[in-house]
Amino acid sequence: MLLWQVIAIAALSLVAAIPWGKEGAISAALGGSINAAAGGIYGWMVSRRKAGTAGEALRTLFRAEAVKVTAIVLLLWLVLTSYRGIVYPAFFGSFVVTVLIFAAAIAVRDKDQGNIPRASGEQ
Repeated sequence: MLLWQVIAIAALSLVAAIPWGKEGAISAALGGSINAAAGGIYGWMVSRRKAGTAGEALRTLFRAEAVKVTAIVLLLWLVLTSYRGIVYPAFFGSFVVTVLIFAAAIAVRDKDQGNIPRASGEQ
């Protein structure tokens, strides 16, 4: 998922550079990087904890989601208040695309998923 986001950020930055130049490319890179960073934080939080029960797993997921949303809000605030040359269509366009990539990752089947034993014990 992170690789897809990085590819999308690079492509959107190149596309944004055509009409808006350097400022557009930087804006697109910043917009997409916010979600990539927040998604990385989310993944790190979820992967570092082994849940013994369903309740523990849900607690971990909710905490990771809360931290992800907080990181997104803080990073949006930081970029929008500190970078004066922001090109809003490039910034928010890239932001939305990377959000959609993160959301779509759940629908993609893992290529190693076929190696997981079935519930009946068959291989």
